[in-house]
Amino acid sequence: MKICIINGPNLNLLGKREPEIYGSQTFKDYLKKLQGKYANIEVSYFQSNIEGELIDRLHEVGFSYDGIILNAGAYTHTSIGLGDAVKGIKTPVVEVHVSNIMAREDFRHISYISPNAKGCIFGFGLEGYDLAIESLLK
Repeated sequence: MKICIINGPNLNLLGKREPEIYGSQTFKDYLKKLQGKYANIEVSYFQSNIEGELIDRLHEVGFSYDGIILNAGAYTHTSIGLGDAVKGIKTPVVEVHVSNIMAREDFRHISYISPNAKGCIFGFGLEGYDLAIESLLK
């Protein structure tokens, strides 16, 4: 099984940015734990702060991988293009957010990803990625 985790803007700052919201662990360290926990699965990772690069990556893996975990960051709430990319691929996508987006600013309550995703997980910190993998395994 092949799963690709795709993280959007500012998620490269996990562990540094607003630790009261996002925690103090870097995604790089967390990814090592995930890959160890799911050693029988190929878990690849891509992060970009550029919307078009995220769309390109979805297109690259969206017909050959078994699952995609997408945390589009702030693009979740603004990018019709990312929503269309998720809709246009065959691979199931689980939308993940570290924070509880429904408990934050009103503009974060809108997602252009959700209508095209297999499911959505938010508010469980980095553990949301574990939950997403588990959902793709079922």
